[in-house]
Amino acid sequence: MTIHSINTGNFKLDGGAMFGVVPKSIWNKTNPADTNNMCDWAMRSLLIEQDNQLILIDTGIGNKQDDKFFGHFYLTETDLFEQKLNQLGYTKADITDVFLTHLHFDHCGGAIQWNKNKTGFEPAFTNATYWSNEQHWQWAVEPNPREKASFLKENILPIQESGQLKFISRTGNITKNIFKDIDAFFVDGHTESMMLPKIAYQGKTIVFMADLLPSVGHLPLPYIMGYDTRPLITMSEKLLFLDEAVENNYILFFEHDIVNECCTLKQTDRGVRLDQTFTLKDIFN
Repeated sequence: MTIHSINTGNFKLDGGAMFGVVPKSIWNKTNPADTNNMCDWAMRSLLIEQDNQLILIDTGIGNKQDDKFFGHFYLTETDLFEQKLNQLGYTKADITDVFLTHLHFDHCGGAIQWNKNKTGFEPAFTNATYWSNEQHWQWAVEPNPREKASFLKENILPIQESGQLKFISRTGNITKNIFKDIDAFFVDGHTESMMLPKIAYQGKTIVFMADLLPSVGHLPLPYIMGYDTRPLITMSEKLLFLDEAVENNYILFFEHDIVNECCTLKQTDRGVRLDQTFTLKDIFN
């Protein structure tokens, strides 16, 4: 197995929305806001080479939305993913599996693209199987009013229409061996049945944090996004996960932290806190 981190581009979101009830005077120290109260965020994917598979975890926003949409989020470098993929010696046609942690637009938008004539949409990865789970899929295609703006039908319905969609069965909070050495850990606070890949790699466990922990700044328990549909469930899920991460020395891989790609954790008298930060290349090369 070989793992590559690919940043698909950066964007901005409102700092207050990202930190919920935590005062700006506190979160602004770790995630400084601009004059419009917007903070910078990354959209990292993981690319996993394994046997005859090339597995992509999340896809970023993509580049098919209009200028008005992108203007809300100050998106930069919309073509970055394909450039990085080409630098690794691959094209989008080489991807065999696309694992979507959940179907919010900043995680799955790059899964679908305009067709050649811009008359409709098609899968960006023509030879890939797209993986979701039935509980989250139903949640996304029949969205509640609070999340409707995050579940864009042009990102979701073409996946099913293509015939490339498959579901991972949820068995409690974890489904083992969705791929060789990769499990799916389920959490429900941010959105229904979000999946976090747990990857056994070179004697360590890497956990792709998606939106359970968007950044190092979200490590304290009460630091929960205003976007979360069930914040108290998020808090209990964080508590269990952080204790498990310390006990097992997990490496946390951050999809959204603009500065820190990975970290380890330690137990302190104030609870679980940051230990070391690094990139995947730092520790595995």
